[in-house]
Amino acid sequence: MTNSPPDRIPFVFLDVFASTPLTGNPVAVVPDADDLTEPTMRAIAREFNQSETTFILRPTLAGATWRLRSFTPIGEEVLGAGHNALGAWLWLADAGRLPADRPSFTQQIGDALLPVDVTGPPRATLVTMRQSTPEFGATVGDAADRAELAAALGLTDADLDTATVPQVVSTGAGHLLVPVTGRDAVDRARPDGPRLAAAVARAGGEGCYVYSRDPVDPTDAVAYARFFNPGMGISEDPATGTAAGPLLARLVADGAVTEGTAVIEQGYRLGRPSRIRVDVTGDRVEISGTGLVVAEGVLRTAPPPGAAE
Repeated sequence: MTNSPPDRIPFVFLDVFASTPLTGNPVAVVPDADDLTEPTMRAIAREFNQSETTFILRPTLAGATWRLRSFTPIGEEVLGAGHNALGAWLWLADAGRLPADRPSFTQQIGDALLPVDVTGPPRATLVTMRQSTPEFGATVGDAADRAELAAALGLTDADLDTATVPQVVSTGAGHLLVPVTGRDAVDRARPDGPRLAAAVARAGGEGCYVYSRDPVDPTDAVAYARFFNPGMGISEDPATGTAAGPLLARLVADGAVTEGTAVIEQGYRLGRPSRIRVDVTGDRVEISGTGLVVAEGVLRTAPPPGAAE
């Protein structure tokens, strides 16, 4: 192992929470990334400019099968288990890097060890990941703070749901969950990035998940959502597992829905409809999703021979 990056770095792009190309949430995955330095990982994430780029490494904690590190385009590391991790496991399965007779694995993300189940083929590969135990943080109940939050989202105070206060909830990453009056309000949100980043930070959150309780398909979905994280360089994310898990955990804790499996809809406003399947039973939160490889290639990190200095 060296501290210098190779000149040619293989990568793949996957669409996660999707069954057909050009839907769901794209993620870049770089396998066998042990020889890459952290600054190089951050530079690659900037180059790919996806909401997250995930690097697959050998684990450093006993019991882990693989270690994952994910970075946003501005180089911030993502420690939650969402589409960034699902994409890595979908690629591992697609590439034949997982034993066919073993369905259960453990991923290392930061200092956390989280169970992962992989099923299929012959049917489409389905990855189910355990998230961390829910932590319910600060609420935004002050009238002035609510008005500022609404304005930061490009909405009015009347668009915010008066029955439920915004709250930071974490299942690995703490996001501010903001209930609004309906899908129309969700779709009308036009965030002021710096202003929203400041409002979310004051509440102790990382990203902002704006949602309503009137999904497009209410047969199994319980919410319709959009995710913004300007503080991490993500203007909008089409499907956010690290926010969908906390949202269902809060809905269950509030008694708004019963324990079990439900779908969170996201990405419709971006033209990339995504359905995130979440299961909450007690303090156990799991997300599941399918996906597919849509591109693969090699990133060249050295100039070609004869290039001008």
